[in-house]
Amino acid sequence: MEAKSEKPTTLVICCGAMAREIVGIVRDNDWGHMKVECLPAKLHNTPEALPEGVRAKIRAGRESFDHIIVLYSDCGTGGLMQAMLSEEGIDGIGGAHCYEIFTGTEGFKELMDDEPGSFFVTDFLARHFEKLVFQGLGLDRYPKLRDTYFAHYKKLIYLAQSDNADLLTRAERAAESIGLEFEVRHAGVEGFESFLASRQA
Repeated sequence: MEAKSEKPTTLVICCGAMAREIVGIVRDNDWGHMKVECLPAKLHNTPEALPEGVRAKIRAGRESFDHIIVLYSDCGTGGLMQAMLSEEGIDGIGGAHCYEIFTGTEGFKELMDDEPGSFFVTDFLARHFEKLVFQGLGLDRYPKLRDTYFAHYKKLIYLAQSDNADLLTRAERAAESIGLEFEVRHAGVEGFESFLASRQA
């Protein structure tokens, strides 16, 4: 007789930019009680809309799940994300942004102390840099805007979640396309994985 699959009892809400990584963490740890749902990554373009988008997911999820975990940091909402989570009584991962979760708070502080003018790229951004950043900012049509947008940046730091030669090449090309120095740091996904592990029901 075939074993019944475990019914998800915990909803994990995250950004679409993190979907691949979070789904992989849940799968690799065999956390069958967790279901991952994502909001579109493009919501980061309008951070003021993020908290209400996450709130809608939370309220819809309460009908089907016993526990809800949110893997959004503040993400440029100016404290509105945490305020919403507090109102809803929901556990969130905290931090200013995913870069801080990837590197750890102290690690991120060290990076910024070393070079405040750093532009950070993750696996997702390396994979979609051409569309989301280069074309998204109109640099393919108006290349002179590059110096305006990136005037205060000196270095592009690729926070790699995986050991992927193609993504490394893409990140290097991204740095070259916007005229920044290139650095790679292997960040992994341990910050997200350890947080989820600590919240097992």
